[in-house]
Amino acid sequence: MSVFTRSRKATVLGAIALAGASALVLAGCSGGTGGEATTPPTESRDLSLKIGTILPQTGSLSFLGPPEEAGVGLAAADVNAYAETSGLTIDDIVWGDSGDTDNKAYATTIQTLISEGVTAAIGAASSGVTKLFLDDAVAAGIITFSPANTSLDFTSWDDNGLYWRTAPSDTLQGEVLGNLVAEDGKENVAVLYLNDSYGTGLNEVFQETFTGAGGTIVAEQSYNTGDTSFDAQISALMASNPDAIVLITFDEIYTIGPALIAAGYPADQLYLVDGNLKNFGSDEKWPADVSMEGAKGTTPAGPLEADAGFQDRLNEWWVADGNTELTDFSYANESYDAVILLALASLAANSTDAADVAAKLQEVSGGTGDGEKCDTYEACADIILAGNVADYDGPSGPITFDENGDPTEATIGVFQYGADNLNTRIG
Repeated sequence: MSVFTRSRKATVLGAIALAGASALVLAGCSGGTGGEATTPPTESRDLSLKIGTILPQTGSLSFLGPPEEAGVGLAAADVNAYAETSGLTIDDIVWGDSGDTDNKAYATTIQTLISEGVTAAIGAASSGVTKLFLDDAVAAGIITFSPANTSLDFTSWDDNGLYWRTAPSDTLQGEVLGNLVAEDGKENVAVLYLNDSYGTGLNEVFQETFTGAGGTIVAEQSYNTGDTSFDAQISALMASNPDAIVLITFDEIYTIGPALIAAGYPADQLYLVDGNLKNFGSDEKWPADVSMEGAKGTTPAGPLEADAGFQDRLNEWWVADGNTELTDFSYANESYDAVILLALASLAANSTDAADVAAKLQEVSGGTGDGEKCDTYEACADIILAGNVADYDGPSGPITFDENGDPTEATIGVFQYGADNLNTRIG
């Protein structure tokens, strides 16, 4: 059996809401990462699937890089561990940096992935970054599969069926966040958001949900990518005397959060989102004397987000590859499932051609085909090899793609910070 490991010495380059999406947790199904094969294989395969990553090793979302890359690597290892039976291997991953819209590492990475002939590029994390290279990937005929894009714009993107994501669109997170703030009894809320497709989309849905629940937006401030001073926005927020402030940011939280608290705003009235929900207590960039105790935040988080067994497996693979232990598991589940779904779609198509694989992704997710439920690569592979249809439910949940490549079932987790400045899932 081959075991895939990630090495930076190798090639390293420079959400849709369901009906009832206002619930904090939707349609969760406890997937697993181990288990017995369910059906004796009868069909043979001889496939070598080549994938690449365009995930943030640098830039404003670099904190998401380690858990996402760990998810990709662990999934590839699980696929390869069953290669003797399934006939499909992931022999190599071309690891690449997406950076962000400011440092533009994605521009080099996507061209390298195209020239390397990958079937699929896993990434980017940032919706804004993906928008800048997606047309190039589509023109080259490769799949772009993001574990973290949430912009509403991708639902109607002209992508020739080559764009997919395991993260739900901002419709879902915005509704959950709006209801969370309302259910916490907040009535007069101020918002500071990043003026890009991610920030504007999430802000719009949040405000619609919160005001629909009877709340009032007393101040709305925005900023642009690359801004470093937020004094004017913070002054405007404070002047509105809000009983909660929602911060829809990326790494700007390192400036904005401490500044708000220094201005006397209580941390337990702050609400964060997936772009800035970090474990500040283990982050050397966060001032040790600034407490976020009581602050809350939301992020896509599958049913296994709090499952120690899956996180242990992620850390085992990550540390064995020469890295320090993960302290954040954001989008690791979604990254793992992206790779497993690609492998299953390749098996179902008996092909590594991107168009063939893409044509089977909805089926293996349970979006079409009335398939048999399975929650491990091994079990699903055996169903496919027996000539049947598999319906994979993984660590991120049921997924169930629609025709646009959007998951129609997802879970949003609610987290709260303790005295140690670490966040813990509470819902």
